[in-house]
Amino acid sequence: MYKTHACREHQYIFRLLEANCGYAPNNVPQQRDISRFLKECTGFTVRPVMGLLSSRDFLNALAFRVFYGTQYIRHHSKPLYTPEPDICHELLGHVPLFADPDFADFSQEIGLASLGASDEDVKKLATVYWFTVEFGLCKEGDALKAYGAGLLSSTGELEYALSGKPELRPFDPFKAAVTEYPITEYQPIYYVADSFRDAKEKVREFAGTLKRPFSVRYNPYTETIEVLDSKEKLVRYAQSIRGSMHTLMDALEKL
Repeated sequence: MYKTHACREHQYIFRLLEANCGYAPNNVPQQRDISRFLKECTGFTVRPVMGLLSSRDFLNALAFRVFYGTQYIRHHSKPLYTPEPDICHELLGHVPLFADPDFADFSQEIGLASLGASDEDVKKLATVYWFTVEFGLCKEGDALKAYGAGLLSSTGELEYALSGKPELRPFDPFKAAVTEYPITEYQPIYYVADSFRDAKEKVREFAGTLKRPFSVRYNPYTETIEVLDSKEKLVRYAQSIRGSMHTLMDALEKL
């Protein structure tokens, strides 16, 4: 079903996972190999977790480009669907797209917005995450494809989501954040993104409306979060942006 229902990014990276990380019908890929692959692609890593985390802990980790993944597997009596994340959900649904730069940036944007956010705002961000990273649909030309991990790890819901039966809405984080959803059955509503880049910009706009006492940026060199709460930090940040702009202008002139 991936060939007809999954987004092109998922299909492309899945083949790379088969070639580099041991994805095969008779093998369970190892987390260390997957993390090494993701690190080289986008800087993301996968860390094992025994069960469900709080929304704050889970989203905060995304800010550092860390994804917490479970290691247990669904019961063999219900292979097509599980209400809780398992290793099939993580490896088939989440992992491939964390190797895509635009999707990785989008996921991290949700994580960055969660840092220092109120409990109410964290709940809203977790709901946005649910309707995108877990159960999102996207446009590909005139067609609709799935990119949400909850869909890509459930053949039953993957077929249902694109069957024309559920309600489809254009992705709007302001509306998605306050939309109710079930967790033990197929979703009655799915949000459709124009692209990962567009979704990232919309989440960034939404995050700008959340009230918190500081702004942050991720430093990819130190893999840390910098709180921009002083003139010196802002000047240093501006200088780094100026350096990047100089490199951009130099590259444009050489095209």
